[in-house]
Amino acid sequence: MTFDEEWSTARATAAANVSMRLNHVPTEPGGGGGGTGDLEINQEHIGAIGTDAFQLHSRLTTDGKHADTATAEAASALTKENFASGAALLKVKSRWESQLKTLVAACANISNGLNYSVSSHHKEEENLYAEFTASKIDQLLK
Repeated sequence: MTFDEEWSTARATAAANVSMRLNHVPTEPGGGGGGTGDLEINQEHIGAIGTDAFQLHSRLTTDGKHADTATAEAASALTKENFASGAALLKVKSRWESQLKTLVAACANISNGLNYSVSSHHKEEENLYAEFTASKIDQLLK
C-alpha cells in the first residue's frame, strides 16, 4: 500500500470515528457528564498543572538552547568550507529558535492563565460569600 493510499484510509477512518462520536446519543440523562451539571474547580489539580507548565517553561528556556553555540559554530565552519549544508544548518537553527520561543510562550500562557483562574475563582467565591452573609436573606434565615 502506498503512503497516499494509507493516508486516505487513515483520514476516512478518523472522519468516521468523529462522525460517530458527534452523532452518538448519551445513554444517561443530562449528557452523562456526572449528573450535577455544576462546574467544579479543583484548585489542587489546577495548581499542579500550572506548576508543571511553569517547570516546563523554565526547563525549555535553559535546555532548549543547549546546542545553540555548537550549532552556530558547525554552521559557520561548513559555510567557510563552501558546503551548502552550512546555510541549511543555520536555517534549522533559526527555525528551532522560533519554535522554542513559541513553545516557551505557550507554557507561560498556560501557567499564568491557570494561576489567574484559580485566583479569580477564589476572589469570586469570597465576594459571593460576603454578599450573601450581608444580605437580607441572611437576616431572614436567622
